[in-house]
Amino acid sequence: MVFSMAEKIKYPVTPGIRFLRATKVSFTEHLYNYEERGGTEVAARELGLPEHATIKTLIMEDENKNPLIMLMHGDLEVSTKELARLIGVKTIQPCAPATANKLSGYLVGGTSPFGTRRQMPVYMEATILELPKVYINGGKRGFLVGMDPQDLVKLLAPKLVNVGIRKRG
Repeated sequence: MVFSMAEKIKYPVTPGIRFLRATKVSFTEHLYNYEERGGTEVAARELGLPEHATIKTLIMEDENKNPLIMLMHGDLEVSTKELARLIGVKTIQPCAPATANKLSGYLVGGTSPFGTRRQMPVYMEATILELPKVYINGGKRGFLVGMDPQDLVKLLAPKLVNVGIRKRG
């Protein structure tokens, strides 16, 4: 799409964007054509980004239904067995989409770790901090924000873990 200077792109104002603006961190906004079940692969392709720098926000839960947020590189999967071991629970699994939507206040595919409806502990793959810039959901399908990964630490106080595994393809 080509926009003239007169046409200002209308970016969504989500709870996540309100949260980021209130904290005064620097971020960029990026819209793309969302595809159902396309995930970070589509986001990276549409925006011309490395999938490794496209961070997914996963709402997961332990065997007692205690929810948590897991931030992971787009090109990796979470070893739920290793994550459960690290945090001292029996099992970790992704929440059902309806549960994830209710806890986060966002639709699955548009889940942001910022401005969630419910406060949840955040875990983040440690190697995310090695990237110069990350792209993470801004709270709407087809909408990412780009930012310094150090700001994720400042804003979310995540526990750093090493539970990323190559996608089974």
